[in-house]
Amino acid sequence: MAWNEPGNNGNKNNDPWKNKGGRDQGPPDLDEVFRKYSDKLGGLFGGNGGGNKSNKGFSNLAIGFVLVIAIVVWALSGIYTIKEAERGVILRFGQFHSIADPGLRWKMTFIDKVLPVEIEAVRSLSASGFMLTEDENVVSVEFVVQYRVTDPRLYLFSVTDADHSLQQALDSALRYVVGHSSMDDILTKGREEVRQKTWDELTKIIEPYNLGLILTDVNFKDARPPGEVKDAFDDAIAAQEDEVRFVREAEAYEREIEPQARGQVTRMTQEAEGYKDRVTLEAEGEVARFNKLLPEYQMAKDVTRQRLYIEAMEGVLSTTSKVLVDVKGGNNMMYLPLDKIMQNSQGGTITLPKASDLQNLRQKMGNSRGNNSQVNSASDRFATDRFGNGR
Repeated sequence: MAWNEPGNNGNKNNDPWKNKGGRDQGPPDLDEVFRKYSDKLGGLFGGNGGGNKSNKGFSNLAIGFVLVIAIVVWALSGIYTIKEAERGVILRFGQFHSIADPGLRWKMTFIDKVLPVEIEAVRSLSASGFMLTEDENVVSVEFVVQYRVTDPRLYLFSVTDADHSLQQALDSALRYVVGHSSMDDILTKGREEVRQKTWDELTKIIEPYNLGLILTDVNFKDARPPGEVKDAFDDAIAAQEDEVRFVREAEAYEREIEPQARGQVTRMTQEAEGYKDRVTLEAEGEVARFNKLLPEYQMAKDVTRQRLYIEAMEGVLSTTSKVLVDVKGGNNMMYLPLDKIMQNSQGGTITLPKASDLQNLRQKMGNSRGNNSQVNSASDRFATDRFGNGR
């Protein structure tokens, strides 16, 4: 029979809350338990758990003090700092409110939220992969884009993720430019043009989205053919580089030789002009001398002929090593071959004929002066050839 059944109220053996002293005790009252704990909490703030009005006043004062401390802590928790290279985007109840400049700032905790954004740091994104060129070749291309944030609000809220959007736009622009370029241009001579076209196309793509970004540079990092045909393309590129090098060497040789040839042509032209002027002046001088000599010849023909003959012989014999000696009183002239004598006596002493030998030679040649007629006839022929018959 259960302890709480009717007719069993006095059975102490069935009471589950009996104590050691054997005293009856009923189940605990919940209201009494809560009242006891409330009195204990009130005692912590100056009350004694009695529940009178004075104790309630002390309790209210403690609660106010706690509220003041909470407000101070709340106010201090709103202090924050924005770095020099950052701008803070302030959200109030989740909606954009303002932009915080660098420095020490304050926000309302649990109401405002600050998102710092770096605007001076240069960020970078890369795009790479195998792409199809205009001439239906496959090439591996790698590009790197450098950019900077200009508007923090647009950077955070214009699109879901501005960096990811820029990544997708770079991949699209790169594939478009590579698809409209030949493989030779991408690998060799057209790399700069491909880079500039990619920059322009990327700018055109991101402009309508207002990402709050600005592109600072686009770098063509690497471009190479697939590994299966890499050796063949390396040979082709080396041949093109050799061609460019040979062209540069030929241009350098041309720049070196052309001035020399022009200088040589100028020198030869000047020499020819100088020769022409010299010959012209010599001819004019001969004409002037002839005009001055003609009246003298007409006045004294014999004397002039003799002088002309002597001048002509002087000009002819001045460059020869032969010596002709006119022997006084003889009909012949003596010839001394000095050139032969000089050749036979190189490195030694030249032996000249003695005076007695020359005297004997003059006596053998005779004492006549018949050679004068020969000289006169020779001078007459020279003057006749030069001036005519006295006219």
